[in-house]
Amino acid sequence: MRRLPKLAAARPVAVIALSLVLALGVFALSGYSAGAIAAGTIEGSVGSPAALTQTVRWFIPLLIIALGVGLAFQAGYFNIGAQGQMYVGAIGSLAVGLAWREGPPLLVVPCAFAAGIALGALWSLVPGLLRTKLGADEVVTSLMMNFIAVLLLEWVCTGPLKSGDGTGQAATTDPLPAAFRLSDGSGVSLTLLLLCGVLVAGAVALNSRTRLGLEIRVVGRNPVMAQWMGIRASRVGLVVFALSGAAAGLAGVVEAYGPAGSLRAGFSPQVGFMAVIVALVGSLGPLRTLLAALFFGGLRAATLYLPIVSDLPQAGLDMLNGMVALWITVSAVPVLMRRRRLRDPVHAGGGLPADPVRDDREAVRSRG
Repeated sequence: MRRLPKLAAARPVAVIALSLVLALGVFALSGYSAGAIAAGTIEGSVGSPAALTQTVRWFIPLLIIALGVGLAFQAGYFNIGAQGQMYVGAIGSLAVGLAWREGPPLLVVPCAFAAGIALGALWSLVPGLLRTKLGADEVVTSLMMNFIAVLLLEWVCTGPLKSGDGTGQAATTDPLPAAFRLSDGSGVSLTLLLLCGVLVAGAVALNSRTRLGLEIRVVGRNPVMAQWMGIRASRVGLVVFALSGAAAGLAGVVEAYGPAGSLRAGFSPQVGFMAVIVALVGSLGPLRTLLAALFFGGLRAATLYLPIVSDLPQAGLDMLNGMVALWITVSAVPVLMRRRRLRDPVHAGGGLPADPVRDDREAVRSRG
């Protein structure tokens, strides 16, 4: 029960450092300059005002999604469908903005936020219901929902919301009116930073000041104890699925109304999956999640910058991200799987576990 705090406190830092060293070693053995790649990584993430802007640009959606996914992890559930939930949130919010182009921004934008958040939550509740009511593996179902969302986005961008400007970019929607935008093309604005601050403060309050936060922690760390305390684990599971989907849907709104201003098929394809890694690194607290999102935002900005200063191919950049993700997942999944094994017998049995005191007495009698 106490192993996850130790993991969150020290292991991710060591795992990330080891992954970066291994990746640089592989690049060096392949004939690339590890020094140039390391210098390019630092320069591309924090080496200039433009690099810092890119880091913050990617930090924002990663933080928003990871705060929600981390709640699901804390309760012992694997929500791997953040990418799809972000897509449907972006689709819903953009549809509101395009359908109500002449509306007042102070009314249209809140409605768009509500639509994106609600659609993200509903999309996430599908694997949540399948998990809590039928016992279906949420890893598989949430992953499959990602593929459905990708196809839905392609259909929307080539069908009902297809751009009519005749530029030949078929898989793109019409742009939103400038008055609706939350930021310019950089993706960074005071509004979005304030939104991140509010979300982190809300997550801290939820974890430390509310009954729901306590129930999430108890269900995640000791489901048997939760059932003895009268906590309905299935209800908590549905709540965390809805909250994590709502956060991912909100990130979709931020992407649509922020840097993009429109949608195109397959936009930001790695954000949702990288946010899952961010949530794994910081799953025990919003502040750790904030720091993890800053790191991975910088890593994302660096991988976009590296092709400019090195001849490293895109496959090498993907390997850099993948190696960090692999080792973080390998180090964190056993702890989460242990939580699932503790939780599953409770759900499968449908009732309270056997009385441990009575079991001890029966064991004593059987020994004579």
